This record gives sequence, C-alpha cells and structure tokens, in this order.
Amino acid sequence: MIDTGAIDVFLGLDVGKGEHHATAVIPPGKKAFDKRLPNTEPKLRELFAKLQTKNGTVLVVVDQPASIGTLPLAVARDMGCPVAYLPGLAMRRIADLYPGEAKTDARNAFIIADAARAMPRTLRAIDGEDETIAELEMIVGFDDDLAGEATRIANRLHGLLTQIHPSLERVRGPRLQHPAVLTLLERFESPAQIRKAGRRRLITLLRPKAPRMAERLVEEIFAALDEQTVTVLGTEAAALIVPSLAGSLAPILDQRKLLARRIEELLEDHPLSKVLTSMPRVGVRTGARTLIEVGDGTFPTTGHLAAYAELAPATRSSGSSIRGEQPSRRGNKQLKRAFFLSAFAALGDPASRAYYDKKSAQGKHRTQALLCLARRRADVLFAMLHDGTFYEPRPASAA
Repeated sequence: MIDTGAIDVFLGLDVGKGEHHATAVIPPGKKAFDKRLPNTEPKLRELFAKLQTKNGTVLVVVDQPASIGTLPLAVARDMGCPVAYLPGLAMRRIADLYPGEAKTDARNAFIIADAARAMPRTLRAIDGEDETIAELEMIVGFDDDLAGEATRIANRLHGLLTQIHPSLERVRGPRLQHPAVLTLLERFESPAQIRKAGRRRLITLLRPKAPRMAERLVEEIFAALDEQTVTVLGTEAAALIVPSLAGSLAPILDQRKLLARRIEELLEDHPLSKVLTSMPRVGVRTGARTLIEVGDGTFPTTGHLAAYAELAPATRSSGSSIRGEQPSRRGNKQLKRAFFLSAFAALGDPASRAYYDKKSAQGKHRTQALLCLARRRADVLFAMLHDGTFYEPRPASAA
C-alpha cells in the first residue's frame, strides 16, 4: 500500500487527449483546485508548482497511466511529485459510494483524488520505468496488433480456400504463412490457374523461397487438384480476393520479424532477461511481455503474482447453496495469456510434461491442466526473480 502520511494534497487527474480535469483535495477533504487543465507541459508545471508552493507535497493520481496519461506523470516525476494509479475497476466500485449518477470529468477527478485521500489501499504504485521497458512496451503492443491482424487475414484465407477447394486447402493451409505459399497465392488465384501453370513453372517459382520443400509441395498440390474435378460457386470471386489477402499478409509477417529482432535486442539489454529466458520455452515475445507486466518481481508472495496473472482461483461461498472456487477475472489478462502460451510451449519439456500428465490423470480438462502448469511456472518465476537465480531443471520423476 502506498504511504500517504506525508502527502499534503491529493491531485486527481481524469486524463484526456486534449485536456484533463484536475481536482486537488487536502487531507481534511476540502477541494483546493477544481478546473480543466490543458494537456501541455507548461500548464502542468504551473499547476504542480502552485500546489507545491501553497500546500507542500503533491500526490498525482491518474486513471490511465499509459497513452494520454504519460505526459502528466512524466512532468510530475520531473518536479519531484510522487505518482500513483487508480485502476478502472476500483474506481467504478468506489464511484457507487458517492452521491449522484452523472458521469462527468469533474466527478471522476474528484473521486480519484478523494479515493487517494481516504482509501490509499486502492492505489497502485507507478515505478519509474527505464527506457528499455518503455520501448519494449510500445513495440510489443504494436506486435500484438500485427499478430491480431495476421490471424484475421489468415482465418479469412483459410475460409476462402476451404470453400473453393478443401483438398487444396489441406495442403496449403498448414503452411499458409510460409513465403513460398504466399507467393503461390499471389501469383495463381484459382486451382485452374495452378494446373495451367504446370509443375515445372511452380517449382521454379517456389524453389528460391523453399529450396528443400518446393518439389514435394508442388507434388502434393497437384495430387490435391486431382481429388476435385468440379468448380464450386464463388471460385471466380475468391480468385479476386485471395491474392489481395495474401499480399496483405506477407508484409505483416515481415514486419513482425523485424520487430522480433528489435524485441530480442532490447530484452538482452535488460538485467533480468537471462533469468526469464533460462526457463524452458520462454521465447522472445513471451519473455518481453512477462518483463513488461511483472517488472522486477516486487510482489510480496507468489500468491500475489498468481492472482495478478488470473491464475489463482477465487473462492465463492454463500450459505450452503454456493460453495466452490472459480477462475479470477480481475487480473492482468495479457500476463495470463503469456503464462498460458508459455505453458503450452513447455509441454515439450519432460518435467513440465510430467506435471501436465499428472494433472490430467487427476481428471483435469486440457485447459485446466495447462492452467495448473502455468500457475506452477508462475511460482517458479517468482522464486527466480525473488532470488535472482537461473532456472535449474529437475528430472521428470522429481517433478
């Protein structure tokens, strides 16, 4: 919990793109400032300096620490003001305790400031991030956007290819993101054009991008073409769409490769990177996301980390009718996804596989067993970060 004993004024900022609404509250609960504030450094400095001169130490609290809330936090830190963050879920629940149903910037700013004054336990600290973490967060966020767009385009291609020629999709679908397959989709729009091009031309086209796979892939394609003699409805329309989708997917995949190299460079520069990547099946993107969300591992216990990652169950009990535990829905979903994907990849590790099989033998569903493995890996990660030690593999029988 943030110590507010030495704070003389609590400044709540309901941040916005062009301007914020700022409300300052002193410890007795009286407002010391309540106005709109342009999102510019000079105006922010002017307000912070005015409050510091008149009242003393200023705690700056925002409802969004990233994006539009970045500049106020940077200016506050530069002027020596402590900063904090009030999560959106906590703010919505606290808002129910205040009179009125209106949702205005002024009301939100007052709730932020007064919650910091009366309920400091609801605040979260915002540590001064170094340049590496800040750059990682921006690049990884963009990479996540590109991954979502690539998945959307790939799913659309799978659907179109399955609709016009299922046998051909079974050959090209699993290799859809391979440069050779994307080149094929861009150059030859329909099954008829592929057949017309012939084996020799296709092998010549694909060999530079797939030297070892070109001949085998072409033979599989022509074997699939022989399995369907009819032309289904929509084939001509698909021939117009497929090349465009393939042309859109290729540069996205290339850009993700460039970002992956930059993420790897930034990850290597961080002192905790070797600790994270020493754990089996923690890749560049998973390690970067974990580093962004977990930071230096300042969680009091492993249970706190598991709860933050939505890997700790929440107890539900009411009389004799409701008893049990359910998955938590109040943590960091991105961190949970990183742990889950890492656990899925770790099934190739003997010790992790043995633990997964043990949970499956206890009657756990596949997803439940993976979540158990993710929780176990979170416990190991907490110990590694807490002690600053590398991962030490154990025999599968011991696990």
